[in-house]
Amino acid sequence: MPKKDEYGNESISMLKGADRVRLRPAVIFGSDNLEGCIHSFFEILSNSIDEAREGYGDRINITRFPDGTIEVEDFGRGIPLDYNVKEQRYNWELVYCELYAGGKYNNNASGDYEYSLGLNGLGACATQYASEFFDVTVMRDKTKYHISFKKGEAATELISEPYKFRRTGTIQRWKPDSEVFTETVIPLETFQEIIKRQSVINSGIEFVLKDSESGQEFSYSYPEGIRAYVDELSDMKGFTDSFFFTGEGKGRDKADRDEYKVKAEVAFCFNNENNYLEYFHNSSFLEYGGSPDKAVKSAFVSEVDRQIKLRDKYKANESKIVFQDVADSLILVTNTFSTQTSYENQTKKAINNKFIQEYMTSLIRDNLEVWFTEFKEAGDKVVDQILVNKRSRENAEKTRINIKKKLMGTLDINNRIKKFVDCRTRDVDRRELYIVEGDSALGSVKLGRDAEFQAVMPVRGKILNCLKADYNAIFNSEIITDLLKVLGCGVEISNKHNKDLSAFNLENLRWNKIIICTDADVDGFQIRTLILAMIYRLTPTLIEKGFVYIAESPLFEITYRPKGKNAQEQTLFAFNEKEKTEILAGIDQKLCSIQRSKGLGENEPEMMWQTTMNPKSRRLIKVCPEEARKTSEIFELLLGDNLQGRKLHIEQDGHLYLDMLDIG
Repeated sequence: MPKKDEYGNESISMLKGADRVRLRPAVIFGSDNLEGCIHSFFEILSNSIDEAREGYGDRINITRFPDGTIEVEDFGRGIPLDYNVKEQRYNWELVYCELYAGGKYNNNASGDYEYSLGLNGLGACATQYASEFFDVTVMRDKTKYHISFKKGEAATELISEPYKFRRTGTIQRWKPDSEVFTETVIPLETFQEIIKRQSVINSGIEFVLKDSESGQEFSYSYPEGIRAYVDELSDMKGFTDSFFFTGEGKGRDKADRDEYKVKAEVAFCFNNENNYLEYFHNSSFLEYGGSPDKAVKSAFVSEVDRQIKLRDKYKANESKIVFQDVADSLILVTNTFSTQTSYENQTKKAINNKFIQEYMTSLIRDNLEVWFTEFKEAGDKVVDQILVNKRSRENAEKTRINIKKKLMGTLDINNRIKKFVDCRTRDVDRRELYIVEGDSALGSVKLGRDAEFQAVMPVRGKILNCLKADYNAIFNSEIITDLLKVLGCGVEISNKHNKDLSAFNLENLRWNKIIICTDADVDGFQIRTLILAMIYRLTPTLIEKGFVYIAESPLFEITYRPKGKNAQEQTLFAFNEKEKTEILAGIDQKLCSIQRSKGLGENEPEMMWQTTMNPKSRRLIKVCPEEARKTSEIFELLLGDNLQGRKLHIEQDGHLYLDMLDIG
């Protein structure tokens, strides 16, 4: 062998046999993790689907076992395993021990399979190579065959025996090898998702999933195919009915390439609550689309744009729609088949056939034109909605630019934000931000704080109700943008048109605690609620991660002057009526005076430090996310558009809060 620092003729080596897959599974399966393991299962399932789609068997059984073992049973013709005179080898060797061996290389010339998902002759062999064990049982030619493999090598000879029953088919049972994949137990939900999709696009086949761990059995069958699936996705909430059409054509990807056949099914509807785009080719789910995705985008934009112009719906100098405007209200599924397919790789998540793209573009555009003609009223609704989507998207983009301008450049924050008072430490784990009510509170809090780690940001009056206002109004509010600059972490936008707008980064948060500090009166409570509503809508992660607090301020100041020459006057604080009662029970009430707490701005700095800012004596209420849904409902009730609900709440529960009002 050459030395470590040498690179010569003996440096080149070749993987052989099962090692070609076992040592490099990602080449075939896309990865060596659970995703790769899932794809190995799909390789076996797809071969059974190819058989059933050719008319050989109408049911496929899949069994999941707790240890990761999988069994797939079909009722097709049965995989030929016996001696192959032409190849001078047994077929079990070709199918399960040779890459690039199979029966699907002549599909374009009327071979055994017209439209095949299995294409490259890799799947069965690669899955066998990647398995701890792999058992095959075949019924065909009145014979029952069986052979077993272990870790990529044959463990038994081919066993054959007479089989008197009429049924034919293949049963394959195997366990993905933990030496090949980092995870080998595929969750039940993953099986359900894969098998449901296959039942949708193979309408003549029933799929039965058996989970031996739970004893459950699931049957999947969609006799009406992708149209029924679109109706299900729409969930009766679409503003148009589903529309389905098919087509078949012949063509070639290049002048010097062979001609091949294409068959396509398309189903769609328009829906404002749900939107989905799913593409399938020869039963493979095209996660990354490719040719069908490009065709759908081109055809829909072209025809919808033409319909908008026919109806004279564009405003003067208005820009043309883009596909996102259509997709925001579109549920669409395509299911295509071809006798020749160019997948991007073995995992079959995208195709790039030029003719398929051209054929589907023409087919979709022509049928869309028919749809708009036949369903004019629905077409008008679609055109109007897509224009709403477009204008909303454009407004969102303006908002994004506006936010970027307003929130950028926080390094000089002290000079850019009015009346913000920073602290000295740069240690984020110590820094505290007090959001206080008004300039007067700013003064007392500023003087009462520990300037080393406590900063102060005053809120001038009642801020905008962020639950009711749109984003343009929110980011036109100087106090809100100032608060966001001080926080430093950006914003989170929850809107389908603004989903790419979010510039939130928790690592940029400049504070360990964000403390809302307002007067203990009705106005103070409202300001506190509005600040919480702002944080809840624009930076909810701060609540979820426990950064937000409410500072309790005392409701009563009790001055106690005991008798005696050396007795010292004491000032006691009660944060509620119960505490006041408890304090008074322990002293001579004739020797004390009680004063209802003044606003924060009227408090002495020493009192502010003792009651509200000293970490050893203050009281903070942590705003917790455990009841986020309930919090959302309360915010919506008190600050949202539900006027009737708010009125009813006041009628039924208003008396519970009367003690908060200063009636006297």
